Amino acid sequence: MRVSGFTIIRRGVEFGFPFVESIRSGLPLVDEFVVAVGDCDDGTYEEVVGIGSPKLNVFRTTWDPEMKSRGLILSQQTNLALDRCTGDWCLYLQGDEVLHEKDLERIRLAMQVNLHRRHVLGLSFRYKHFMGSYHILNALGYRRQVRIVRGGVGVRSIGDACGFGYRGSKLRPPLDWRVRSTGAWVYHYGWVKPPPVMGEKRRAFCRLYNGDQAEENPATRAEEAAAADRFEYDLAACIPYDGAHPAVMLDRIAAQDWPAPPFQPVPLWRNAAWWKGRLQKAGLLRAA
Repeated sequence: MRVSGFTIIRRGVEFGFPFVESIRSGLPLVDEFVVAVGDCDDGTYEEVVGIGSPKLNVFRTTWDPEMKSRGLILSQQTNLALDRCTGDWCLYLQGDEVLHEKDLERIRLAMQVNLHRRHVLGLSFRYKHFMGSYHILNALGYRRQVRIVRGGVGVRSIGDACGFGYRGSKLRPPLDWRVRSTGAWVYHYGWVKPPPVMGEKRRAFCRLYNGDQAEENPATRAEEAAAADRFEYDLAACIPYDGAHPAVMLDRIAAQDWPAPPFQPVPLWRNAAWWKGRLQKAGLLRAA
């Protein structure tokens, strides 16, 4: 069984992504790790190369400004990396997603068990979403995503690269017969940054979904920059977390240099924001 890892990253240093930790967490599972580094000059490419693993296959890409709509540039870039993978299975980690070392054998076993079950096209993970601090969990984040796909059969990254599809049909855990669970967790740190950095990251990501029209207006640019500096975390559906983190993250966690945002935790069964979000995800309540 041959396993490829793959990811994309752009402006990773600027926006504080734990992309080095992410790649390191997946390296023990793979025979190669393909990394597509988008055009940026903040040292991201050098940080990836500096990992120094012979498994790395790093290449540069250009992000097409014409694709800045609905986040489609993210799946397009992800597929560039996927196309370079040579494994029977392909492990995808986004630049803010990290695996725990305690789950590696479980993940490897899931790939081995399902290798010859040709109808199985993807393997899914459960999620821990951290918000504002490494000790606060967002209880409203998505629960499962496919992060391992079968190589060489036509599975593609779709939409804004959060999921995968096959012949026009999205792979949807947990009830999709083409998907099996690894039983493992992905630790998602995309919302753990100093508030101004988080605000600027959100501003940049909005460009990937809505285009650059606002950039043409200097007044709008100034207003958005000020809003980024005033960013505050919404912790309405959050709960405390005192569990373990992946070992590769411990130095970054110890170096947190901003105060954790204050919040008053509420049990989930009493948390109106949590129930509202769940009902909207189930299609039982219309989003405002």
